Amino acid sequence: MRILSVSDAVVPSLYPRIDKRRFGRIDLLLGCGDLPPEYLTYLANAFDVPLFYVKGNHDIRYGESPPRGCRDIHERVVRFGGLKFMGLEGSMWYNGGPYQYTEKQMARMIRRLRPTIWWHRGVDIVVTHAPPQGIHDAQDLCHRGFACFRRLIGAQRPAFFIHGHIHRHFENENARRTLVGETRIINSYGHTILETNRVGLDQEAD
Repeated sequence: MRILSVSDAVVPSLYPRIDKRRFGRIDLLLGCGDLPPEYLTYLANAFDVPLFYVKGNHDIRYGESPPRGCRDIHERVVRFGGLKFMGLEGSMWYNGGPYQYTEKQMARMIRRLRPTIWWHRGVDIVVTHAPPQGIHDAQDLCHRGFACFRRLIGAQRPAFFIHGHIHRHFENENARRTLVGETRIINSYGHTILETNRVGLDQEAD
């Protein structure tokens, strides 16, 4: 399975025109937040594959105008292609806006998901907007990562933890990923492509 993940910035090679031959076969799209809903709608239609997303702290238009033909997986575990995906929206609370959560609020969401995770026998890919604390995050409150994400990674050991929120340009695909135990943590800023054979998960440079 080949997965295209996007977040935080509209990529010129993807919108408003796209040469799908450049990206090859894409089986699934992931949105990690802070993107216009029209962008996600366009990508889902252009690739004609499912798109799972979580909202970022700037996605205030999603309430009235959600991306069409796409699935919000916040606080859900969903299956696709033999893999289990879990989603958590938003950033650390910093000014009281929508889709902002304190550490306690986010930890409470994860606790509520424990029975669902158990029923699905774990998760393979976690999709969030914010990063884990101390990994790819920043010191200011808005861009600080969640400590409960670190605990989630330690407990569930997903193959991938994919996030957005942190705007950085990368010299190569390796620069956007960090290995913690068995989990590859990936900053999805702009776009990145992942490939899985359902047994082992590997990242493929684009």
